[in-house]
Amino acid sequence: MKNVIANKINRRKSVGMRAEYDFSTGVRGKYAEKYRRGTNVVFLEPQLVEAFPDSKSVNNALKALLAISTGIENRKRS
Repeated sequence: MKNVIANKINRRKSVGMRAEYDFSTGVRGKYAEKYRRGTNVVFLEPQLVEAFPDSKSVNNALKALLAISTGIENRKRS
């Protein structure tokens, strides 16, 4: 019975995994907490992608817009 199980395991190893797929140094759960926190995926229209090619440029533009709109809101209240 042990030989049958060992043969199945060896056959699975030889068929399923290539040498370049070596996970022996992998860390289990490395990104689990980041995944739990979640991410926001936003799809930009093509002309916006040209103007804002990465997340840093999008975030900077949104922060500036927020600062401007908050400033206008505060001036209206005064």
